[in-house]
Parts: sequence; structure tokens; C-alpha cells
Amino acid sequence: MELLTNLGLGLQVALTLDNILYCFVGVALGTLIGVLPGIGPVATISMLLPITFKLEPTSSLIMLAGIYYGAQYGGSTTAILVNLPGEASSVVTCLDGYAMARKGKAGHALAIAAIGSFIAGCVATLVLAAFAPPLSEVALKFGAPEYFSLMVLGLVAAVVLAQGSLVKALAMIVFGILLGLVGMDTTTGDQRYTFGLPELSDGIGFVVVAMGLFGFGPIIANLETAGGRDIFTKTIGKLWPPREELRRAWGAIARGTGVGSLLGILPGGGAVLGSFAAYMLEKRIAKDPSRFGKGAIEGVAAPESANNAAAQTSFIPMLTLGLPTNPVMALMVGAMIIQGIQPGPMVISKQPELFWGIVVSMWLGNLFLVILNLPLIGVWVRLLSVSYRFLYPAILIFCCIGIYSLQSSVMDVYIAAGFGLLGYVFIKLRCEPAPLLIAFVLGPMMEDNFRRALTIAKGNPAVFVSRPISASILAIAVVLLLIAIAPSVRRRREEVFKET
Repeated sequence: MELLTNLGLGLQVALTLDNILYCFVGVALGTLIGVLPGIGPVATISMLLPITFKLEPTSSLIMLAGIYYGAQYGGSTTAILVNLPGEASSVVTCLDGYAMARKGKAGHALAIAAIGSFIAGCVATLVLAAFAPPLSEVALKFGAPEYFSLMVLGLVAAVVLAQGSLVKALAMIVFGILLGLVGMDTTTGDQRYTFGLPELSDGIGFVVVAMGLFGFGPIIANLETAGGRDIFTKTIGKLWPPREELRRAWGAIARGTGVGSLLGILPGGGAVLGSFAAYMLEKRIAKDPSRFGKGAIEGVAAPESANNAAAQTSFIPMLTLGLPTNPVMALMVGAMIIQGIQPGPMVISKQPELFWGIVVSMWLGNLFLVILNLPLIGVWVRLLSVSYRFLYPAILIFCCIGIYSLQSSVMDVYIAAGFGLLGYVFIKLRCEPAPLLIAFVLGPMMEDNFRRALTIAKGNPAVFVSRPISASILAIAVVLLLIAIAPSVRRRREEVFKET
């Protein structure tokens, strides 16, 4: 009964004219940037953060959330029609989606991707509504030691689940923590790593780092690629799949939804991991695995359901624990802090309109996405013909305007450009920047909780292992790290990274 009452409150918030408009704008932008390869939700949310500062907090977070899960929808369009993933979580969809397009079944693939994403999104939102409140009640019992241990677990999980070299992932974590130390020490008032520059006395701006690494860097890298793209615009065909394909797809949608919902909750998980895991599960249980990669509809249904489910359940640890599980959630944490909202268990109890409004808006957003993705496929296809050499300069201009508008500081634009070059170097070195951004967000909070815990314990570090919850969380982190450094696991993750 309490759940129904809370959902009723969410309906009142989400169905206001302003929030309906911002929800629609968010999912439309998400679909657009999902369709256009090389931009991504991280860069788009980074660009829009300055705009959202002047919005009401609930409206701004509804719009930013819509961009994220909308991008999971839109990414399937380019994966199927162009064999280019519009979003990282759609990499697996290319394998069978493009093969279906070559067989003249692009319409079937696009339809089942939209249907699977819609079902998964609705189910995952229900999971969010059901499990977030009890988890927040558990989190209310956390003290400074527990929060420090939880953030250590988040950083370890980001290393474990990052792609490629374990050493590079660890280096990104350390670099992110060091960047978070720049500025004034809140305890002593001393300047740290500012090199005498007054512009750095308040630290490096979160938006500046995010926009540089995930906006400027990928654009520089994408300008190196050839512009030719083979788009299957004449073989889209009928949208509704035949009965046999629907029968095979339903089970894949259900399993993909379950896998994605679970992995989205885990620290370090998310849409990318969910889509890969769902695809591998379908291939493993299939009677004829040789069909995969040649146009198996399960190879589209499962990962597309998983990535959308994971995108929405990843809000659970962010809203209830203040723990970002991926770069987009790190941006959402930054957006909440900028709006004066402290992410964590108090959000549900102190600001129920915010929490339940976001939850209910996800159902509304998923409905908008079905409307946007199926009838407007022709529009999205035409957008794919836009040359990125014309598109990217416009994006860079908007990025610079957004960065400058934060503090009217040219220095911020220069710093973002520096991080853009750094992001380009990371791409060349195949260093994944996602752990860096997560560490940049968690680092200062981890330091603050570490100091508070030691102050309460009068300097005794045993406080982190003498409290049962804190000790349990640290034990899980150690186990995950030991698994990650196992030689067989390290070899396998690097092989998978090379394949992708």
C-alpha cells in the first residue's frame, strides 16, 4: 500500500506540464545522440549540465535521466543499420542486428530492439521502485567507516569491471583520486596541487573534466576515422516480426531484462556489462549457437533489453547510497551536488517528490521512446548521412559556451581543452577513462569519510574492520581485487578488450 501511495506522489510530480516536457526533451536528445555515433550520453549530459543549473532540481534530473536511458534505445539504430554502435552498450547488437539488416530484416531487428527496451525499461523501473526504499533504510545505519568502505568497493569494482589492462585501470583510479585532491583542503585550509594558480583554489570543476575527457577527446579521435558509411536505408522492410521470431525473442527479452537489472545495481556494472553478459548467456543456452553473428533475433533482443534495464537500475545505488556505478551516474551525482542535494539514503525520506518523480518519469519516458523510435526511423536514418566533420565543430562550440557559462572563466575552457587532449591520449593508449571519472567523484567523499571515521575512533584505523558492515564490505572488495589479479582472469579480460 505504501508503494502505491509513493507512486501516486510520483505521478503528481511527473505528470506536470513542465516535467512531461523535460522528460520528452531528455529522451529525444538521448535517442538523437544514441543514433549519432561518437557523441554518447556522457558528453551530452556534460554539455547540458550548465543549462540544468537554472532548472528546478526534479526537472533537471528527469531530463538528464531521459538522456541516459534514451541513448540506449537510439544506439541500436546505428548498430543495426550502419554496423556502428551509437552507444558503447550497443556494440554487441552490431553482431546480429547488422546481419539481419543485410538479409532485409532491418525492420524486424529495429522493432524487437524497441519492444525489448520498452519491456525491460518498465520492469527495471518497477525494480527501482520496489528495492530502492528498503536499501536506503539499510544505508541510514551507515556511519563514516561504512561509507568509506563502500566507496573503496566502488573503486575496486570499477577496476575489476573496466575493460583491458588491469594496471591501466588502476592507474586511472589513482589519477582520478589525485585530481580530486586539487584545491583547498577543507580541514586545514591549505592549498593542494594548485601550482600557485588562483583558478584552481576551489579545485578542478567536475563538468570541465567530464566534458574534456568524454566530449573533446572522442571528437578528436573520431575525426581521424573515414566518413564513409554503408547505410541500409532501402531494406528496412516491415517492422513487426513474424510469429516464429517473436517466439524466440520473448525468452531472450525476459532473460536480458533479468541480467541487466541485476548488473545495473552492482557497483561497476551497467549497460555495457549487461548487454555483453546477456548476449553470452543467450549464445550459451542456444540449441544452435552457430546462428549467432549471422542474424539471430535473440542476439538483438537480449542485449537491447539488458542495456536498458541496467541503465535504469543503476540509479538504485546512486540515489540510495550516493555511489555512482558508471560515468553517467557520476555525472548525475555531480548534478545533484551542484543543485544542493546530497545523494544518499536521505533523498527518499527528505525529498520524496524528487525520488518518486524520477521513478515515475521513467515509465513515461519509455513510452515516449517507443513513439520516437518506431515511427521516426526514417528521420533517424537521414540523420546518419550528416557528415561528422560538420557536426563536431558545432558540438565543440556548444561545449566551450557551456564551460564558460559556469564561472565566466576562460581558464576553465583551457583546462577542458587540456583534458580533451588527455582524453585523446587515453584513447590512443587504450586506457578507459570511466574509472578516472568515478574516482574523481568518489575521491573527495572517500577522503572526508576517512577523516571523520578516524576522528571518531581517535585515530585508530581498526575502526574500519571492527564494525561488521564495514568489514564485510572491505572483504568483498578484497575478494574482487584478488579475482581481478588472477592471471587467467587478466588474460581473458585483455583478450575480450582486443576483440572489441
